[in-house]
Amino acid sequence: MPDRLVLLGSKGGPALRPGGPWPSSSLLEIGGRAIVVDCGLGVTRGLVDAGVSLKVLDLIFITHLHSDHVLELGPLIHTAWTAGLATPVTVFGPPGVGHYWRRFCQAMEFDIEIRIADEGRPDIRELVSVDEFGQGHVAEQRGLTVTALRVDHPPVTDCFALRFEHGGKSVVFSADTAFFPPLAHFAEGADILVHEAMLEEGIERLVARTGNGARLREHLLSSHSFAEEAGRIARDAGIKRLVLNHLIPADDAEIGELDWIAAVRKTWAGDLTIARDGLVVELSGANAASGEGTA
Repeated sequence: MPDRLVLLGSKGGPALRPGGPWPSSSLLEIGGRAIVVDCGLGVTRGLVDAGVSLKVLDLIFITHLHSDHVLELGPLIHTAWTAGLATPVTVFGPPGVGHYWRRFCQAMEFDIEIRIADEGRPDIRELVSVDEFGQGHVAEQRGLTVTALRVDHPPVTDCFALRFEHGGKSVVFSADTAFFPPLAHFAEGADILVHEAMLEEGIERLVARTGNGARLREHLLSSHSFAEEAGRIARDAGIKRLVLNHLIPADDAEIGELDWIAAVRKTWAGDLTIARDGLVVELSGANAASGEGTA
């Protein structure tokens, strides 16, 4: 398979609105591995639409335990299992992801037990292994190296940027984070930096639409990065292509792609992609597969 990044879900936050994008999930295909990064609602459909056979699900990474990054982890694995998954899956995530998986299996115990007995399926609980990680080295498998950096996403303390390297190629996911200068060193020289982004002009409308008023606004401003700040990280890291993802807001009719481009161009002059659901970014040369979403 060609090395590529597929942005399965491009919005920040768990809420869904008619015709809007799905929450956070990505597919990274590198060195012959199909890697799922975050499992927000919609990840299973996104993978199928991207042409991935769920039976070959292999590696899953969770950056942190906010629901828009982990809600569909269990349903993804379970759906893959009902589609014929019979080989091991490893889930890498922060402390607590193992608890999530065990409780999911408990909640689905009736269905799991009856399918094992009635359909002859392997025990899903024995197929899945969970590896909880902290900052530093995460995994090294068949030429793939993964490292993690704890980022600034209060009140969540275990939130990690991830760097994937294979065969001289590298992709970094910022995870959810406020402006965090150490991320530039972590992402240094990467082919692609996938960084969350927020637009100031959309915050008030988002807060009014969602509710929680001042508390939600306070969270957004203390825990997330503006597009200009993502551009600063990309510039300081010397990466090849910046992909703005986990967009806040991603479903505001008054905000379009040109608004995101104008914001990030204040600090970043290099290759740029604005995420949308299903967009493919080729890793070879880090060029987008189509002109859409690219500036």
